Amino acid sequence: MTIGAYDGVHLGHRALLAELGERAEESGLATVVVTFDRHPATVVRPESAPQLLCDLDQKLELLEEAGVDRTVVVRFDQERANETAEEFVTRELVEGLGARLVVVGEDFHFGHGRKGNVALLADMGEAAGFVVDGVGLQASGEAGDTASVISSTRIRSLVAAGDVEGAAGLLGRLHQIRGPVVAGDGRGGAELGFPTANLSIPADICLPAAGIYAGWFERSDGSRLMAAVSVGTRPTFYGTDGDLLVEAYLLDFSGDLYGEQARLSFSHRLRDELSFISVDALVDQMAADVVSTRRLLTATT
Repeated sequence: MTIGAYDGVHLGHRALLAELGERAEESGLATVVVTFDRHPATVVRPESAPQLLCDLDQKLELLEEAGVDRTVVVRFDQERANETAEEFVTRELVEGLGARLVVVGEDFHFGHGRKGNVALLADMGEAAGFVVDGVGLQASGEAGDTASVISSTRIRSLVAAGDVEGAAGLLGRLHQIRGPVVAGDGRGGAELGFPTANLSIPADICLPAAGIYAGWFERSDGSRLMAAVSVGTRPTFYGTDGDLLVEAYLLDFSGDLYGEQARLSFSHRLRDELSFISVDALVDQMAADVVSTRRLLTATT
């Protein structure tokens, strides 16, 4: 088994899970991931809690895709935050799951005040009958290059900067957000000729920086469509006072999507969000963005 927030289930996580799977197969054991129903920072330090690379449902899907036999979701509340590392090990690993082998990153910390570490786990394992394996962190560049270590923090920074291609290289997939299609202000189709699907995204999910992107819109029936995506405040119409919206123009599609649960994946950043001197200038740029979207996504399929 292994323990952690596993936000994004990125390539670093997948390397550790692969190690977990190999060790489990050698020992004839099932693989279990212990994770949490929310990021622990939302309870421990809510003022600086990170935005998330995926919600709980997507995390569970990604862990299953990675070959994990079972995922245990632990409720993380104030009581859990006050629990000592020793109490957590006894209750969850020993009494709850009967751990035989625990695989974690070599920098793993847990328990109240983050006082638990690999050494503490190993000491408790000797008494409780489980073995601990602390594995090195996966890097995306040259061996030993600590600046290239794959982490959720690093990926969040890339997404927040709009570098969705760089983020995809560390996630091992495109960064994806999920939410229902809701009504917008009606400008897209009636005024601009580019009707958009507006997604309502939870506030704790990490969005790319304001800008225009090429991406994929996946409907609730599993069909996937090319999309030119705007993340921004529509400064041409609202200046600096607009609400932040995620809008997707679906190529080669017409129909009603309101209320559908959609998945939007970001493939390429096309440009910054701009304020145009006229609606005609904006429409011309939107048409060019659609051409760029089709070209880029066609080249990657």
